[in-house]
Amino acid sequence: MAALDRTLEQPGARLRFHDTGGTGVPVVLTHGAGMDHTSFLPQAEAIRNAGDRVILWDMRGHGESALAPGTRFSATDALDDLAALLDACGVDRAILIGHSLGGNLAQEFAKRHPDRVAGLVVIGSTWNAGPLSAMERFGLRLAAPTLAVIPASRLPRMMAQASAVHAEVVDGIERVFARMPKRMFIDVWRATVSFVDPDAGYRTPVPLGLIRGAADRTGNIATAMPRWAAHKGVREHAIRGAGHVVMLDAPQPTSDALLAVLEGMRC
Repeated sequence: MAALDRTLEQPGARLRFHDTGGTGVPVVLTHGAGMDHTSFLPQAEAIRNAGDRVILWDMRGHGESALAPGTRFSATDALDDLAALLDACGVDRAILIGHSLGGNLAQEFAKRHPDRVAGLVVIGSTWNAGPLSAMERFGLRLAAPTLAVIPASRLPRMMAQASAVHAEVVDGIERVFARMPKRMFIDVWRATVSFVDPDAGYRTPVPLGLIRGAADRTGNIATAMPRWAAHKGVREHAIRGAGHVVMLDAPQPTSDALLAVLEGMRC
């Protein structure tokens, strides 16, 4: 895949992205909190080789995409950025693939703009509209304050160790996390949590695919995603030997699962 070679100016941010173009089905890949587009490179290549049009980007304040001085990361801005990205690429409807925060963002975008979403693939994210136990609610409220008291020098390593099972992957994720200031990481985390909004009456309005690492112990993903799959009547792909950043822990099995899900969405 080529590097991010295009720029999109947004209020308070400069976004970098890459669009392979072509006549294939547009597929937008959105990374997780503190990560960047490189977490999806193996899958992006596989999807492009399958004939789809791939759009990769870095969310504001992540990777190559900058935040203007004094601007803070918010869920509302991230949603606006995704809409603007589709517009910049001339795409009316796309399949959205999102990991972690990217999955929460994609869920909310599909809820607000179902006419712009041809399919939704959520990787390693909780179910935004799913039920929460009292303990899960407490955990969400406690997460940001807990992160705030962890020394900035230790936070990237701790988060990386919680994100992957293979040592070399942990080391790579730590390097990526270390680029983001602690204050911004906490803002990003708060934005992620803000997408979680239990709604018993809500049904995902577009075709859905669900993928997670079988060893993912982040939040309630390991319990929420199976419930979501049963609720929606879709298969959940649990990738063995992989943690939260399943795309890097198990690149080929994740690519295979993604291609299978995308094939079903084209039928």
